[in-house]
Amino acid sequence: MKQDKVRLAMIGLGGMGSSHLKYILETPNVELTAVCDVDEARVKAAAEKANCKAYTDHKKLLEDKVADAVMIITPHYFHTTIGIDALKSGHHVLVEKPISVHKRDCERLIDAHKKNPKLVFAAMFNVRTYPPFMKVKEMVDNGELGELIRVNWIVTDWFRTESYYASGTWRATWKGEGGGVLLNQCPHQLDLLQWICGMPKKITSFCYLGKRHNIEVEDEVTAYLEYKNGATGVFIASTGEAPGTNRLEIAGEKGKIVLEEGELTFYQNEVTVSDQLKNSPGGFTKPPLRKVTFPDIKPFEATSHSMIFQNFINTILNDEKLIAPAEEGIKSVEIGNAMLYSGLTGKPVELPMDSKVYEKYLQKLIDESTFVKETKKKRIIDFQESFKK
Repeated sequence: MKQDKVRLAMIGLGGMGSSHLKYILETPNVELTAVCDVDEARVKAAAEKANCKAYTDHKKLLEDKVADAVMIITPHYFHTTIGIDALKSGHHVLVEKPISVHKRDCERLIDAHKKNPKLVFAAMFNVRTYPPFMKVKEMVDNGELGELIRVNWIVTDWFRTESYYASGTWRATWKGEGGGVLLNQCPHQLDLLQWICGMPKKITSFCYLGKRHNIEVEDEVTAYLEYKNGATGVFIASTGEAPGTNRLEIAGEKGKIVLEEGELTFYQNEVTVSDQLKNSPGGFTKPPLRKVTFPDIKPFEATSHSMIFQNFINTILNDEKLIAPAEEGIKSVEIGNAMLYSGLTGKPVELPMDSKVYEKYLQKLIDESTFVKETKKKRIIDFQESFKK
């Protein structure tokens, strides 16, 4: 008999988990049967609201077989361990971004799915559903830009304050988060970068640790990308700049796409760059240009998270094609890891990178860190005390 409803368990009920809970309770063909969180008061309140079972141990939840699928919305490192446990126990999995902190953990998680290939395994790359990015990908895939020449993405509108970083001991630490702006704020942009333009072959970057904030991880990054066809790219990110910029440019033989503040513009060459520079008799004559705008494309999709979730459910029930297969999540993680490794070692990184080497390097950063012990706990206490005055 064909399944007509998915029994779902949510693991992780923090800020994002609570946000997801709202639309999950309204999604058809879904029965929320269990919630799980290490915070007993939090999980009890959620369970009462959803009229479902409450757990503080994800392993017990999985053993009880109370769900067909799990959604993982925990701190980053647990995406791997809980994801592996869920796949091994026969559960479909939807995991928040990033799918893991580093490439080696991605490989472990993906290997668990390879051993259980009939299970649906998806990632919450909801920004893939934003109409402007969908249009940009369509144009690149259809060859409207021709061969790619350059990509630039400035995404410095991630402004965060000291109080944000002081709001939890896991935030902005090597042990708790595994990185800063690249691991927390930019997984969506790194995913879109590879989704639209493909993987670079080499990355050289400059990463600044705690440049604008009292944190031990990166809060400002400038990376130079090199692609197999000779195209180049620059990726700039920061949590310490205001008002900040979010501007994507992709240049190709047939023109240039610009996406900024939700507005998409295509500067379309009527003659390819190569033809013009080889055959034009004028020394300064650019190809004739046509400016194309897309006024009907919405800047973003407010229901993007629920769209990915519904797609996950539809894939389980009706074999719908996944918008964001979790296996693809290794690509954005690898780009972020390479940017960090290059910036911290001062050397270019060839892709594919050696996942074991980076894992060992990250573990060294964790082992040598005294930040949480000596600095962050005091900052968190001071931050909490300030609200009592």
